[in-house]
Amino acid sequence: MKHLKSLLIAAVLFVGMTQAVSAQSKVAHINVTELMGAMPDMKAANKQLEDYGKTFDNEYRAMVEEYQNKIKKYDQEAATVSDAINETRTREVQEMGNRIQEYQQTASKEMQKKQEEILKPILEKAKAAIQKVARAKGYLYVLDSTVGSGVLVADGPDLMADVKKELGF
Repeated sequence: MKHLKSLLIAAVLFVGMTQAVSAQSKVAHINVTELMGAMPDMKAANKQLEDYGKTFDNEYRAMVEEYQNKIKKYDQEAATVSDAINETRTREVQEMGNRIQEYQQTASKEMQKKQEEILKPILEKAKAAIQKVARAKGYLYVLDSTVGSGVLVADGPDLMADVKKELGF
């Protein structure tokens, strides 16, 4: 009876260790940032974002140029106009500066929103390909090995080549 009990305990431990070893082999990794950067869709997305950003950049430059010209003009005329006019001009320049800052913040938010809008379908396409490859290869977990993503060691299988093949490049 003692032998049977010992044998049963050994069998349970063996099965548990076998499952732990097989579970470890069910984990793979991929650098999602690198994958997305290599995707043909990203080139078009980056061009679209660059063009969108140029519209904000041109407007911002025009506003700053106007602001600088006014400051220069008002500084040159400051000695020849009344204090009331100088105070009005000071407020006007301050308001222009505030508008420029508000525009900068709005442009930044709009750029971020546009970036998310443009990149979302590309990320979804990448995730779908990763899931398909992972399921086909029997992986239970796929970790993002992008620098700073929290993966400290990525010695397991890398799915990059298989996912690129799935995406057709």
